[in-house]
Amino acid sequence: MKKLIKIQIPSTLKKQLVDDWEFITQQDKLVKLPRSPTVDNILTKYLAYRSKKDGMMTDSVGEILNGLRCYFDKALPVILLYKKERQQYHEAVTDNVSPSSIYGAEHLLRLFVKFPELLAYVNIEEETLVSLQQKLLDFLKGNFSMEGSYFYTKY
Repeated sequence: MKKLIKIQIPSTLKKQLVDDWEFITQQDKLVKLPRSPTVDNILTKYLAYRSKKDGMMTDSVGEILNGLRCYFDKALPVILLYKKERQQYHEAVTDNVSPSSIYGAEHLLRLFVKFPELLAYVNIEEETLVSLQQKLLDFLKGNFSMEGSYFYTKY
């Protein structure tokens, strides 16, 4: 039986996803690469933020962030890119460079949209799933609003 995790994406980020889709698919604009901050930078910064806020209780957060990075790197070329972005991906991601060191917040946000269907097939206990859902929501709310938005002058 599939377990469905729900990730409530804040309305400001939903708007960003729509704008992102429109810029790329309707206006033929691409995100300038490499992004600053990159997905790696965002995850590292969030871990530092949680460490400072929570003290030493960040092992599970670190594990989740490493998982996010792995999911992002594997999912980006397969399900996170629009057709018009694929050529750019092949030009940008070369020589065993990980996508998380090149791409930024807009593509990471797309992963959160796909996460429920990705995690539906992972064998996770209910309690762990609830905890993961809470931590991912905290990441979305805290990280993307920590210092304003990561979305600016990107196309």
